[in-house]
Amino acid sequence: MPVQKTSGYLAGQILIAMPQMEDERFARSIVYLCAHSADGAMGIVVNRLFGGITFPQLLEQLDIPPTPECEQIRIHFGGPVESGRGFVLHTADYIQENTMMVADGVALTATVDVLKAMAAGTGPSQSLLALGYAGWSSGQLDSEIRENAWLNVPADADLLFGRDLEHKYEQAIAKLGIEVGLLSADAGHA
Repeated sequence: MPVQKTSGYLAGQILIAMPQMEDERFARSIVYLCAHSADGAMGIVVNRLFGGITFPQLLEQLDIPPTPECEQIRIHFGGPVESGRGFVLHTADYIQENTMMVADGVALTATVDVLKAMAAGTGPSQSLLALGYAGWSSGQLDSEIRENAWLNVPADADLLFGRDLEHKYEQAIAKLGIEVGLLSADAGHA
């Protein structure tokens, strides 16, 4: 079974939007970077819910019978790109032919089969279902990082799959050993 593997400078890391982030789509967001290379970057926002549709409703639209387990699965806002397309960020205990291995036992699958498996209770042990993704063109993310728009920290299971979305932003910043109020837009400039 072929599995795609990504590589890149920040693939597998968490991006933290700096407090002065002006783009409201990313204000106080943390983004798991699934791919980062010279060609660009792609990630999933992991601390925001997508309003307007539940997982059972999504399954019904796809003609997949919902099960009682489906009530617990939330749909996240993965980012502003292709917001009608679903992505499942998950543990590597569930792998399909089209699964992309990211890093440290984390994978990404964007097929209907993973949704069917989740509905049947045979999907990954931990997952995050998102509609849309965050994308950057070649050099764009690197430029934003140089302009102090983002910080990065290593990902962990709680930041990726934890249900307490309200505190994920502070948890990510705490991994740096600093407080949100101490962050400055001028950090890193001499």
